[in-house]
Amino acid sequence: MHPTNQDSVFAGSIPDAYDEYLVPLIFESYATDLAVRVRSTAGGDLLEVAAGTGVLTRALAATLPAETVLVATDLNQAMLDRAEQCGTARPVEWRQADALQLPFPSASFDTIVCQFGVMFFPDRTAAFREARRVLRPQGRFLFNSWDRIEENDFAAVTTDALATLFPESPPRFLARVPHGYYDTDAIGDDLVRSGFRGIRIETVESRSQAETPWIPAVAYCQGTPLRNEIEALDASRLTEATALVREELARRFGEGPVDGKIQAHIVSAES
Repeated sequence: MHPTNQDSVFAGSIPDAYDEYLVPLIFESYATDLAVRVRSTAGGDLLEVAAGTGVLTRALAATLPAETVLVATDLNQAMLDRAEQCGTARPVEWRQADALQLPFPSASFDTIVCQFGVMFFPDRTAAFREARRVLRPQGRFLFNSWDRIEENDFAAVTTDALATLFPESPPRFLARVPHGYYDTDAIGDDLVRSGFRGIRIETVESRSQAETPWIPAVAYCQGTPLRNEIEALDASRLTEATALVREELARRFGEGPVDGKIQAHIVSAES
């Protein structure tokens, strides 16, 4: 499944809700994991693609040697603005950029890394070819991608709950995009077609935890482009939709602290 134009729009209040609620809920543990992998396998100049609000950027800035040049890009300037406001442990060059048309000369970087961004690319093979173009020989490409939605508890509950509120047009953003690029054979094939070699894919389970079920409800319904989909169906029902998801999460995981499974694929390849 490929994203629509609206699926890639992180604007308005979405970046703030995304960074406040979704980042600690599902992204921080994988950002730490990816930063450690980058440090152990890569050196030289590094480009981050689809940096979002900078959760991985912050981990990289804190983990990588001071001499590593770190450039972070994203399609949405609003996300980069939030990332810059959060700050990093050392200087980072922030650039607005489309992953399908990177504004860098060929062979500019030793490593390219992407935290949960490849699912949003409208043409993944083209994006992978562009990544390979700006990598130097023997460069490394590392990224992660969510596993199927059934392996990610809160996202699955959110999608199922919203289907009861909008039965004629169930909002399927979470299944369609973040959890739509889970087939490891397809991922490997796309990388091979793009000219990569030495492909390794590891599936890693983690936990998603929050103090209340309201947090994941707001995170998914108001901190992702799922909000765009809900509002396109009926903008007056966003609060109702969020409350319904909270109720279903509470029914499944309790009214107090909630804990759910999350699972993703960690991918590395050589140019």
